[in-house]
Amino acid sequence: MVFMSMDIGRELAYLCARCRSTIRSVMKTLATAWLMVITLAFHADPINQVRDDVTPAHPAINAKYHAYLPVSVRADTTVFAVIGDYGSINGYEALVASLVKRWSPAFIATVGDNNYPSGAAATIDAAVGQYFASYIYPYYGTYPYTPTVAINRFFPALGNHDWLAPGAAPYLSYFTLPGNERYYDIVRGPVHLFFLDSDAGEPDGVTATSTQGVWLKNQLALSTSCWNLVFVHHAPYSSSTHGSNTFTQWPYQAWGAQAVFSGHDHTYERVMKNGMPYIVNGAGGSALYPFGAAVAGSAVRYNTLHGAMRITATTSTLTMQFVNINNIIVDTLALNGRCS
Repeated sequence: MVFMSMDIGRELAYLCARCRSTIRSVMKTLATAWLMVITLAFHADPINQVRDDVTPAHPAINAKYHAYLPVSVRADTTVFAVIGDYGSINGYEALVASLVKRWSPAFIATVGDNNYPSGAAATIDAAVGQYFASYIYPYYGTYPYTPTVAINRFFPALGNHDWLAPGAAPYLSYFTLPGNERYYDIVRGPVHLFFLDSDAGEPDGVTATSTQGVWLKNQLALSTSCWNLVFVHHAPYSSSTHGSNTFTQWPYQAWGAQAVFSGHDHTYERVMKNGMPYIVNGAGGSALYPFGAAVAGSAVRYNTLHGAMRITATTSTLTMQFVNINNIIVDTLALNGRCS
């Protein structure tokens, strides 16, 4: 009788696990459909179109790749945070998360490596949801959180550690993102953000002439936002352990971007190329890396303490700050935009 009870218990546990997986899949599909309905409705409203930052002349493209906020929550000034190489489930990640939350950012963007060490389903909620559940919508994890608005406010980029899981499946299952969810773009206030996938596992390629590269070039050409910002994991330029990655040195500036944010190296560094900043922001929680010889254009290098970036965007200026976990501003750069 004891053995029978154990068998029944295992069977019930198996069935419950399958039910949870099915329910989660259905809920994610419904959430994606609802986002599409909101987006299409947004484009159908001529008043909203006038007030939007993206010209809705290509509704099929916009509906597929853009995630809009309602007009009531969009503003001329947008404050958001950028974190990178953070998902280590340790005290440093907790301190960075606490720092970021004190800013009350409109949303959080990442530059990859969201789930150490191997992108597994067993660790992703502890690596991400434990600290940022209140920004993720819909949230399917187990950590208690206080939802603010029924809109996603957490936008990650894929990193190489996320791809260590076959097909980056846990990442793609955990987050509900626009487009194909591997690379996508969103508009928030005066900012247009483009998230790329620079891992070799990306089926659409990682070169400037790949399907993904052509997509970015075309989307940047369509953008009418004051600021076009690119997020990619592998740093185009870096003076640290991994160094510069030539395969991500796309012609971002010529295509219309004003700044590129990256990670992979666990440091903070600002490299200036032809007046445009290339930021390495990989100090979000994992062990910090040493610096080697400075690459050409390296203006600021910092690897003393972990931290995050606070970005303040208006129609005329973009102010980028790296702040360490002691709340000390390490670097500040202000740019004047094309709307100024």
